[in-house]
Amino acid sequence: MADVTSSVRVIVVDDDPLVRAALAMILGRAPGVDVVGEAADGAEVLSAVDRYAPDVVLMDIRMPRVDGLAATELLRARPHPPEIIVLTTFDADEYVLRALRAGASGFLLKDTPPAEILRAVARVAAGEPILSPSVTRQLIAHVGDHDANARRQHARALLARLSEREREVAMTVGRGRSNAEISGELFMSVATVKQHVSRILTKLDLNNRTQIALLAHDAGIAGAH
Repeated sequence: MADVTSSVRVIVVDDDPLVRAALAMILGRAPGVDVVGEAADGAEVLSAVDRYAPDVVLMDIRMPRVDGLAATELLRARPHPPEIIVLTTFDADEYVLRALRAGASGFLLKDTPPAEILRAVARVAAGEPILSPSVTRQLIAHVGDHDANARRQHARALLARLSEREREVAMTVGRGRSNAEISGELFMSVATVKQHVSRILTKLDLNNRTQIALLAHDAGIAGAH
């Protein structure tokens, strides 16, 4: 998570130089954001992260040598990895869902308006996911139901490890609620919400809130409210 008193350090990863240039220009003009590096393929990501120490990586999904999915898995397996936002031209893409399950914090369409890209980077740097529940359901439905029962059973077995209060927090995270919204909905302080989220991540060996949300959806407990 980025220090709120410093600029958010960002790396842009895309095999299209025009896309990289456009994203770097959009981000570079914003106060509080510093584009510290670029990469043209997933094969270059690990060395770029070592060199530039970013807070956030904007990661293209489809690249010729090492795609964004593989690069995301490699990065998130490391200690203290940067947050990752995957970039795609389609909002219903099996690769996107796999990247989210691997630990990406969310995704953006490449035609997302500049102001929304900036908000997404700031939000992810602050530790909040940028994936709406409706988009999560759309992605899961697009992938298909061939392994839905197995995922549901696995997810429910994991959630059974949590206390009742922790499961309530997991459900609200699955509905896309922020810490402040969960605080009001469940009548607990924001600090207590953060403690519950941290314990959920530790108990279930998850990377971030997006994975909590996906787990809640897999278990069938995160319906729209």
